[in-house]
Amino acid sequence: MEIQQMKAILEGLLFASGDEGITVKQLSNILEITEASVHTILEELKYDYENKERGIMLMHSHGAYHLTTKPEHSKYYQKFIETPHSTRMSQAALETLAIIAYQQPITRTEIEEIRGVKSDRPVQTLVARMLIEEVGRKESIGRPILFGTSKEFLTFFGLTSLEDLPPLPEGQSNSELEEEADLFFEKFNEQLKEDEPSN
Repeated sequence: MEIQQMKAILEGLLFASGDEGITVKQLSNILEITEASVHTILEELKYDYENKERGIMLMHSHGAYHLTTKPEHSKYYQKFIETPHSTRMSQAALETLAIIAYQQPITRTEIEEIRGVKSDRPVQTLVARMLIEEVGRKESIGRPILFGTSKEFLTFFGLTSLEDLPPLPEGQSNSELEEEADLFFEKFNEQLKEDEPSN
């Protein structure tokens, strides 16, 4: 396999790994190359991203590598977050938010176990909208990120505290709990859409 193709695959793996990132050992096993070779490719990517024309950078944290935005562009991301969204949140984002609200703190893997599908994008959407935030790391292999709702979450849904969330019926499966919570957030999301001023 050519080095450029390998670099492209590694870059895709970094993107797919989301906030939790991926370790050199994992990359080595997946690409079937030595860890030294992985380090070499990572250094090349890091150099590529340092170009001022690139909008992302390579980060190394808690033994894992992941992609993130550049801090010098933060004011633009803040403007994006503060800009009223003309469209409702996706169903996937609402489902994910419902799970986090009722099951927090929770890892992305645990969210995916409940939803039954990958949840990278919904989680990224919710982080971008500042409705959820990192609240710690789970004491398990890889120390995955734990997510919880933010103060902005309470404001967005007109809640004074998490205690204001409607209680969910006991004795239900995760999928049934998700459905109940999802209906609650869908109702609020529809109301917010209706309350938006028309142009």
